[in-house]
Amino acid sequence: MNASLQQNSAPSQAIAPSRRTEFWNGFKDTFPLVVGAVPFGIIFGALAVTSGITAGGALAMSAFVYAGASQFIAAGLVSNAAPVLIIVLTTFVVNLRHALYAASLAPHMKHLPQRWLAPLGFWLTDESFVVVIARYTKTDPSPFKHWYFLGSAVFMYSNWQLCTLIGIVAGQAIPNPSAWGLDFALVVTFIGMLASFVRNRATLIASVVAGIVAVLAHGLPNQMGLLVAAVLGIVAGVITESLNPDEALKPIDKITSADAEALS
Repeated sequence: MNASLQQNSAPSQAIAPSRRTEFWNGFKDTFPLVVGAVPFGIIFGALAVTSGITAGGALAMSAFVYAGASQFIAAGLVSNAAPVLIIVLTTFVVNLRHALYAASLAPHMKHLPQRWLAPLGFWLTDESFVVVIARYTKTDPSPFKHWYFLGSAVFMYSNWQLCTLIGIVAGQAIPNPSAWGLDFALVVTFIGMLASFVRNRATLIASVVAGIVAVLAHGLPNQMGLLVAAVLGIVAGVITESLNPDEALKPIDKITSADAEALS
């Protein structure tokens, strides 16, 4: 009886991390972002086939390129009969932001063998980066955080392929799929991802600067405005942090009204 009482009164121990739990946690945490990406993928499939790309070509692009914004740009360039070199260079510039993502994840993943780094590098997207970098920055000692990345990546990749296929079918049945206006989901999704990272003065200033520059530089050719905005946003954040590290890293909810006026 006493032994039974002692066993029932003993504090429950936390469940040890495992490959399975990390994988499914990555899957579940990515779900809200997948919801926002669904219409984006469908619109790509529809626009691709209406831009002159074959159904097989659209599926192959999603399978082997797997870069939403770049695929949209490439589809537009194909419809305008742009040279192959221009298409490659333009999509390369747009995808340069992934180099910043990789630099952030590299310290956490440098111990992984190439058989892990290669597929995870290919599957790296904006959505997966948001949840994965948040997982890696947690201080728990789980050795299976790359399985969390895998869960997120597999979910995003599978969703993109399915939505592309749905879009192809829809594009062959709907005369003007872009008129439905579903592309707003991409903007909403990115705003939601950004908001989760604005936690202190440095990231707030970096986000504001990048947003303003992105609007002002929108007319630059080959989507160069995105790259310029990203670089200047990073520079603004670094300068803010270097001038006054303590204030720059102060949580947003601790910033006073006087601080807000100073920011403006």
